[in-house]
Amino acid sequence: MAAALVVGATWVAQSAIGATDFDRLLASITQRWGAGATPKFNGWRNLLGAVSAAQDPERLKRVNDFFNKQTQFGEDTVIWGQPDYWATPLETLGRSAGDCEDFAIAKYFTLREAGVDADKLRLIYVRAKTGSTDSAPTQAHMVLAYYAQAESEPLVLDNLIGDIRPASRRPDLVPVFSFNAQGIFSGASNKEIAPAVGAGRLSRWEDLLKRVRAEGF
Repeated sequence: MAAALVVGATWVAQSAIGATDFDRLLASITQRWGAGATPKFNGWRNLLGAVSAAQDPERLKRVNDFFNKQTQFGEDTVIWGQPDYWATPLETLGRSAGDCEDFAIAKYFTLREAGVDADKLRLIYVRAKTGSTDSAPTQAHMVLAYYAQAESEPLVLDNLIGDIRPASRRPDLVPVFSFNAQGIFSGASNKEIAPAVGAGRLSRWEDLLKRVRAEGF
């Protein structure tokens, strides 16, 4: 996984979630993946119905479990024939497979659709240790973080570990930068390094938002 932070261009943030057209989403997924994708889409839609009136802790658990159990991990080169591809939630549902970015992205958009506030969610690009020692090699990885309050310790939703843990209980993860539709931040902190309109751009994220909107979100 190679998430590239491109500096020196203007990033115009777009609202990640608007008024979602579920009929359009269903048409999008069946047109591309066939009728076989309909049960997975219906399961996802039923999940949204089940958690839309729930409190955030229940939403986080149900959404995290859904994608961790329903999605098979795979490399972009195998799934998409590309070295680094950020899939939309519909693409992940259609393939029933994805890499770490795809898990995090699908959870992000699902939680936003379920009613979780935008400023409470952030995707975090991390270096993940591959062993238990301090000198263990690391690899690029992405997780989704939830902030109950602006200064709260984030909770980490990860495809590598089934339960949701506070960041302090994930010493294997070293944050590099984080982002959402509002800005790019230093590590997992609230220090913004690129505002919604400013001197930075995460190009793959911007492209993803356009494709998600085109699908019907």
